[in-house]
Amino acid sequence: MASTSDIRNGMIIKFKNGLYEVTEFLHVKPGKGAAFVRTKLKNIENGKLIENTFRTSEKIEEVRVEKQKKEYLYYDGNFYVFMDSDTYEQMHVPKEQIGELDKYLVENMEVAMKLDPDGNILGIELPVTVIQEVAECEPNVKGNTASASGKKAVTDRGLDITVPFFIERGDKIKIDTRTGEYIERVQ
Repeated sequence: MASTSDIRNGMIIKFKNGLYEVTEFLHVKPGKGAAFVRTKLKNIENGKLIENTFRTSEKIEEVRVEKQKKEYLYYDGNFYVFMDSDTYEQMHVPKEQIGELDKYLVENMEVAMKLDPDGNILGIELPVTVIQEVAECEPNVKGNTASASGKKAVTDRGLDITVPFFIERGDKIKIDTRTGEYIERVQ
């Protein structure tokens, strides 16, 4: 059992008969009354977000998660196929467990597969950055470079992203997988 002072982002806990990942937390110490921890929790099974407040005296049950390196191979229409580089064993992961992260997956990418103690797949952890090609974007209009806002683009994996005006169709760009934001153009 862990206490509320042990809460951190990415921690997986048993809560309300399910497994939840802590996506955000804030320790609050009001001037009057007891301290508490305000959290946003994501359900591992269905991806729904809930908010919950824990008192500092509460105990929470942390689930130990094992991370194994896997290589993403391909999508076969129903499952994403990953391979263990050491044993060449393949794992088929349902689309529901990958969710919106599928827009960042690139063939032959190495990811960290999160597994519970029973070997069940809890999700995947992507590398911090990924390189994708711009499939669609608005044409560049002369004089638009003064604005800091940028223009809308769609990558070859279907990710909608805001890019600077100088980015053209066919350019390769580096994207932050944590925020989904453009970082730089890659040569």
